[in-house]
Amino acid sequence: MEKTKLNDLIALSIANAMSYGEYRTLAQNHSENGSSSGSNQSEAFVNYTKLGHARMKRLDKTVKISEEIITAVQAIEKKTTWLVISETWCGDAGHALPIFNKLAALNDNIDLKVVLRDENINLMNQFLTNGGMSIPKMVQVQEDEVTATWGPRPSAASAMVNEFKAEHGGLTPEFKEDLQGWYNKDKGQNIASDLAGLLA
Repeated sequence: MEKTKLNDLIALSIANAMSYGEYRTLAQNHSENGSSSGSNQSEAFVNYTKLGHARMKRLDKTVKISEEIITAVQAIEKKTTWLVISETWCGDAGHALPIFNKLAALNDNIDLKVVLRDENINLMNQFLTNGGMSIPKMVQVQEDEVTATWGPRPSAASAMVNEFKAEHGGLTPEFKEDLQGWYNKDKGQNIASDLAGLLA
């Protein structure tokens, strides 16, 4: 897609996006109603949404950001938008979105917006990962220019996934459990470090 059309698509997506609070309310409503965002309403995806809601609720209360990263984020003077493509059923998004929100809250120059993947396929198709519509995917916009992207996982987790796929050809249920254990142990620190690096 040519640059002008991409910029127009991103601007339209931002204009129609949700705040983090609206996204959290959406996830809560789906969790309570036994449904999920997106086109897949299977029992598995409904359960993933419930897990994601519980995870975000916990992380909203417990995430702690290091003083070093707080200082780095507060020093940013450029108006910045973090446009995140997500769905309530996405396990990685449940870990990532609360960290995005904590960092954005540190600096009025950072505006966090969320759109749903299945309602924004044209946007998603501009930011594929290895040809796939993997989420969450964050598009960082500064002065109407895309200056960075992030996702679908923090750098350390991505390295784990890539190494395992290279050796085994795919992800096993056991590996996915190990990955969740890594997320729980890391407590969002790798995500926070990644994002602070994008802002620098």
